[in-house]
Amino acid sequence: MTASNPVLSRQLTTIRKIFADETWLEGERRGCFVPPDDPVVREKVCGVILRIGRELRENIEAQAAAEVGLPDAPHRDEAA
Repeated sequence: MTASNPVLSRQLTTIRKIFADETWLEGERRGCFVPPDDPVVREKVCGVILRIGRELRENIEAQAAAEVGLPDAPHRDEAA
């Protein structure tokens, strides 16, 4: 699935990094190992993704377009 969608693949890479960061931070807060599927970690990851999701996707789409030499796609707000 990700091989045919490079934007999704790059998003997943970033989401994995967010999980790793939030897992580490929560472990530091608690002073012990915290698994990535911990409810607090998941909630924090979801919060980060909700805050940065649109910007993340737009940046990745622009990078992908630049790599293949395509003009930037118009933003949804501009098309309305």
